[in-house]
Amino acid sequence: MTAAPEATAPATSDNRVLVRRLFGLAWRYRLHCLQVLGIQLVLLTLGIGGLSFTGVGIDYIRHKLDGTPVGANRLHLTLPETWPPLKVLGLLAGLILSFALVRAVLNYVYAVSVNRLVQQKLVVDLRSEVYDKLQRLSFRFFDANSTGSIITRVTGDVQSVRMFVDQVLIQSVIMVISLTAYIIYMASLSPSLTIACLATTPILWFMSAAFSRKIQPAYAHNRTLVEQMVQTLAESISGAAVTKGFGREAEARAKFNAANQACFDQQQDIFWRVSLFSPAVGFLTRVNMMVLLGYGGWLVVHDQLPLGAGLVVFAGLLEQFSGQVNNVATIVNSVQQSLIGARRVFEILDAPVEVKSAPDALRRPKLVGAVRFECASFAYDGAETVLHDVDFDVPPGRCVAILGATGSGKSVLMSLIPRFFDATAGRVLLDGVDVRRLDLDEVRRNIGIVFQESFLFSNTVAANIAFGHPDATREQVEKAAKIAAAHDFILALPQGYDTLLGEGAQTLSGGQRQRLAIARAVLLEPAIMLLDDPTAAIDSETEHEIFEALDRAIAGRTTFIVAHRLSTLRRADFIIVLEDGRIVQRGTHEELMKVPGPYLRVANLQLVDARELQQLKLREREGGA
Repeated sequence: MTAAPEATAPATSDNRVLVRRLFGLAWRYRLHCLQVLGIQLVLLTLGIGGLSFTGVGIDYIRHKLDGTPVGANRLHLTLPETWPPLKVLGLLAGLILSFALVRAVLNYVYAVSVNRLVQQKLVVDLRSEVYDKLQRLSFRFFDANSTGSIITRVTGDVQSVRMFVDQVLIQSVIMVISLTAYIIYMASLSPSLTIACLATTPILWFMSAAFSRKIQPAYAHNRTLVEQMVQTLAESISGAAVTKGFGREAEARAKFNAANQACFDQQQDIFWRVSLFSPAVGFLTRVNMMVLLGYGGWLVVHDQLPLGAGLVVFAGLLEQFSGQVNNVATIVNSVQQSLIGARRVFEILDAPVEVKSAPDALRRPKLVGAVRFECASFAYDGAETVLHDVDFDVPPGRCVAILGATGSGKSVLMSLIPRFFDATAGRVLLDGVDVRRLDLDEVRRNIGIVFQESFLFSNTVAANIAFGHPDATREQVEKAAKIAAAHDFILALPQGYDTLLGEGAQTLSGGQRQRLAIARAVLLEPAIMLLDDPTAAIDSETEHEIFEALDRAIAGRTTFIVAHRLSTLRRADFIIVLEDGRIVQRGTHEELMKVPGPYLRVANLQLVDARELQQLKLREREGGA
């Protein structure tokens, strides 16, 4: 399995396409987004209102202290002159406090609404959508992408898409609305002061655009490094026995630490860049405050701007304006992370489903089991052909053994029957119908598969046997287990059929795992059985037990079995010998033993080994006597 290629900085047009798609994704949740934005509008109004009341209160206090006339305020609020000063100030303080309390409650509602939108809805839905697509992709996709890459996309990259909706889209809309409201309010107080204080804003936008272009490749490289670290972790866990068996723990730690350190160094590089950009933004906003104090103070002294409802309110608005502008750094940072993650998520969602049912697929709930290859060939994308013009016919209920060296095309040939791949030339027929014309799910439900290394899930024994037939009764499960010669050892487990197997069922022997896999295949009552060298990794005694189970399992079923041992090959009705993707010999065991060729060479080697083993055992018995 190859590692995913390192991401590179995309073109601007590619980013525009991504952004449009992300907007389209957010549109699915428009009602939630509008709810969140509505809350923010109320919060904005309350914030400006509380600030305005503060300005009115300052002007009123100044009026009572030195008789300065109370200037006009944008609330058009007239304070009653007949009221005692404390009563007036108490009213203003109560209004300010009420606004603050409502804002506190709405901030809580806002946080809950955002969490419901981006965590409970968007993330869960998108992750399910990605996982659903993975279930429909062909083996070609999994061959081209590492496990670490796929895991990272389903977990971290989906979170990056969430970041776009939460920290980019919603925050950007909030920022635009807020800045517009602040500018309009400030301009209504003093147009000239507004222009003077916001003169540095174009410089800020230019800096943000330049920083965005510069930081994006760093985020792309960081994603690649994280992916490589996850892949290293996954391989170290899967290969723990090999690592310990060869005493390579130190090298494994060093490899993971190197990958982990590379991620850390890259993240530090991004951190320092962002850390330098944020203070630069902050400095520009402080320049605005300096202009406010200088020019705004001059306006107050010359009675062109009231102190409270003018300068103080303007200062509060400018402070909030600066706070929103400071969010530019966070938004720019989030944009780059979300675009990189979104691209990787959409690569999965856009991946073509190469093997699927035709719109007018034929329904065959129960197949008879006749299989025919008509000049079938197969080639991977951009690679040379690995299966050439395979042509043979298997009547229902017959057993076919496939022999060949590694890389000869055995597994590919078997994979064409359940459509793990489709033939690139020629065709495969089941019951006389091109397999591509049949409903895919029904085809696979008619085929039982036992792999060389059978995978068992972290579930009960019964659930593993019933994996392909989850509605099966306990009686059906036990019947399948008896056929597979697994019933007795299952009953000896702590909870019998309800025993929970750990990851990979490592507490079971290889033979026990294979018998559970046979039971899983048998429970489907399939018309066709595919056995990919099921006894290759077990000893001779266990092989005998497995074949007793297999003989019962394949009885009356069309069977294809990849095999190398004569004990397996003899059981077949028909034998196919592959070399470099081509059929070079075919016939029964007796027929092929009479013809010089690869089958006879393999048979003679095994017969010599068997005779030597028999002689060795004889000498041991004679020596013991």
